[in-house]
Amino acid sequence: MKKTVEEKNKAFVLDTSAIFALRDDEAGADEVEAILRDGEKGEVDIFVSFMTLMEILYIVWRKEGKEAAQNAYAETKMLPIEIVNVDEVVLLQAGSIKARFVLSVMDAFIIATAKEKGGVLIHKDPEFEQVTGEVQCTSFPYK
Repeated sequence: MKKTVEEKNKAFVLDTSAIFALRDDEAGADEVEAILRDGEKGEVDIFVSFMTLMEILYIVWRKEGKEAAQNAYAETKMLPIEIVNVDEVVLLQAGSIKARFVLSVMDAFIIATAKEKGGVLIHKDPEFEQVTGEVQCTSFPYK
C-alpha cells in the first residue's frame, strides 16, 4: 500500500503556493487539507515562513482588494500552523540559499524555514526544483 505524504513525515512547511492550492481548490488541495487535519490532531508539525504570510497578503490584495487580503491573512493564521519568524539561523541559511540558487528572496526564506525545521516543503512552484538537494520537497502539478 502506498503511503500518503502525511504518513511518511512528521513535519511540513507549506509554501505560499500550497496555501493558494487549498484556498482556490487547485490540484494538491486535498493533500494539503489532509496534512492540516493531521496537524489539528497533533500528528504532524506544520510550519509557514513569515514570508508566506506577507506573500498571501500582497498577492490577494493586488488581485482581490484589501479586505479580501486581510481575510486571507486571518484565515491562514487560523490554520494549525506555526509561523516561523526570522532569526539569525534562518537569515544565514536564507542568505546561503539565495547566494547559490536563482530564486526570489521570499523563496530563499521559505526554503531556509524548511531546512531549519526539518520539514518537507509542500509546493506548486517550479523554482523549487533546483533545491531538492537542500530540502525534501513534495510538489503538486504546476498551474
